[in-house]
Amino acid sequence: MALAFRLWEIAVARPALSTSAVVDAALAVVDELGATALTLANVASRTGVATPSLYKHVGGLADLQKLVGVRILDEMTARFSSAAMGRSGDDAVAALMREYRAYAAEHPKRYPLAPVDPLHDPAQREAGVRLLEVMLAALREYGLSGSAAIHATRRLRVVVHGFASIEAAGGFGLPEELDDTYEQLIDMYLASLRRD
Repeated sequence: MALAFRLWEIAVARPALSTSAVVDAALAVVDELGATALTLANVASRTGVATPSLYKHVGGLADLQKLVGVRILDEMTARFSSAAMGRSGDDAVAALMREYRAYAAEHPKRYPLAPVDPLHDPAQREAGVRLLEVMLAALREYGLSGSAAIHATRRLRVVVHGFASIEAAGGFGLPEELDDTYEQLIDMYLASLRRD
């Protein structure tokens, strides 16, 4: 009876581990300690299991890194969709760009783990396509299609990613307000869309 009660206590104290819970723990490690701390040992410690137990849920560190990348893409997609919802044209694109910067600022240790080119990785392609579709939808009112739409999407990504990465690294040391600079970049980008 005492053994059965103890096993019940353990089961109640530690919920069953799942792939999603492992990714949650991985993101918690990254958010607290940074991207270089994403190791199976740290994730196992966070989940309260031995490292070999993680292999029931992930294929190894490379697999976990890909799953983390998918989760980040999904988070970004949800936030960008929500920001642009019900808006069109300049309003939609500006809202998406502000939300993109906000995500990077709120998750400075997580954001660098966003996949650089998810469309060429079978494990991340679906999530990458969903994010691309949100960006293309925001640009739809400009009448861009084919290569022109892809170039416009790349420019958007470069503007936001470049600014957010420099901002996160503390690279803007002069006293001028960063929000003002970013709004100028948004205006510059929107003007480029009207010239396409």
